[in-house]
Amino acid sequence: MSAPSPLAAAALPVAPVREHVVKNLREAIVTGGLAPGQKLVEAKLCEDLGVSRASLREALRQLEAERLIQIVPFKGPTVADMTWDEASQIYEVRELLEGHAAFLFASLATHEALRTMREALAEFDAAVKKGNARVLVTSTRRFYDVMLAGCRNRVIEDFLNGLNARISLLRSRSMSDPGRAVQSAKEMRAMYTALAARKPEAARKAAMDHVRKARKTAQRVLASTAEAGR
Repeated sequence: MSAPSPLAAAALPVAPVREHVVKNLREAIVTGGLAPGQKLVEAKLCEDLGVSRASLREALRQLEAERLIQIVPFKGPTVADMTWDEASQIYEVRELLEGHAAFLFASLATHEALRTMREALAEFDAAVKKGNARVLVTSTRRFYDVMLAGCRNRVIEDFLNGLNARISLLRSRSMSDPGRAVQSAKEMRAMYTALAARKPEAARKAAMDHVRKARKTAQRVLASTAEAGR
């Protein structure tokens, strides 16, 4: 018996069909259910997701724009791979912009925003104990969403949101490394402590330190993956 599809169990929500398809395909790619380089067979995806080919193709175009898949003429869509050069540039931008977002947010954070960040950290801790890769990524995104929205710099927020799919992919890759999720929890808690204490420079330092350490882990994981594929 073949293994169940990572997409087959998803139930259709009330949201538009395209959003449902994009969400489920994106999650499957980010969490490794669909592997880098894997060919996406449209007929099989339509069957697994219970959607028309037209809806699927709309979703694939959006994921191509997010650079999660590649559509090659006469060959069809495949899951995109990420080179270390591309990943390194994303980490470089994240370090600068997230550091400044933390600096700004430390002076602007509301009690409600900090409460939401504490909840996200609690979700992350629970996911570490259960080894739940999906929640590790979604709770981290929730933590950062609060900071980016609360820093009140729309350019930073919009720019990083535009990179979100690839950032989530890199987070998933780095946290697949043994022990990284535990260390990441400590780093995010250090960020939260500085933010809650209203210490902008300490918050900037903690945010930048978190990105640097994630970068080192991602480099090791991507190098190991590339070596295994040779």
